[in-house]
Amino acid sequence: MSTFTLLNTKPPCEVSLPQDLTKDQLLNFPAFKVWSKTIFHSLSLQSNPSHEFHKSPFQLKRITVQSVDWFGHGEKKRLGFLKLQTTVENDNGEWLPGAVFMRGGAVGMLLILQPDDVPQENEEEKYVILTTQPRIAAGSLSFTEIPAGMLDDAGTFSGGAAKEIKEETGLEVDASELLDMTALAMENEQRGEEIAKGSFSSPGGCDEYIPLFLYQKRLPRSELEEFRGKLTGLRDEGEKITLKVIKLHDLWKEGARDGKTLAALALYEGLRREGRI
Repeated sequence: MSTFTLLNTKPPCEVSLPQDLTKDQLLNFPAFKVWSKTIFHSLSLQSNPSHEFHKSPFQLKRITVQSVDWFGHGEKKRLGFLKLQTTVENDNGEWLPGAVFMRGGAVGMLLILQPDDVPQENEEEKYVILTTQPRIAAGSLSFTEIPAGMLDDAGTFSGGAAKEIKEETGLEVDASELLDMTALAMENEQRGEEIAKGSFSSPGGCDEYIPLFLYQKRLPRSELEEFRGKLTGLRDEGEKITLKVIKLHDLWKEGARDGKTLAALALYEGLRREGRI
């Protein structure tokens, strides 16, 4: 392993790298940049006398990158996932669990469609598009969830959401038509830790956060029916997606295994109760 010290860290934070990862590759990895900025800001808040850990503040003393996964080949090869082990301790010898599976931000989309031959206020005729696809990490070949994907080169989260909607459903959506429900729900939160505005499904071990977007559209019933059982996804990249159309009222049951699906539904219902959407 090679080592270096992160700039402007006090006490000095030493970083250890495996042979297949360079210092520049790590420091330029968007997920690492977001995570490191966030954790050091949160640690700095301990200087406030009202902070829970003010008397014995914790410090990030060491980061060990244990393994790396790469996406693509040749010139298109890019850093995908990192597995880190951090050392976060205070002067009393207390420590915090520090294992991190790092993959960065993603996007999730709640797509609500309604046939245009019924009144807009008809709640019984609101439908949601779900994807069913293999999710090997869950041990499943037919996992049901809302459309979602990692943020790569789309530029913005709304742009990434629009791109994923097209890839996974075939719907052409402009980014301006998407409502960021996560940001809307959090817009009045008190400033403190500068954590990304997204839903964290497994914050005990993974940095992934997912802004959840809403897209609503009225369309001919015949077009709605065309989505049922439609095969989509980037087949040459291993995506084997089948679309499923269900009633909005049944989403809590159909998506019960998927955290982002339930989070999107909770945000949608909460924002509607407050009259904000």
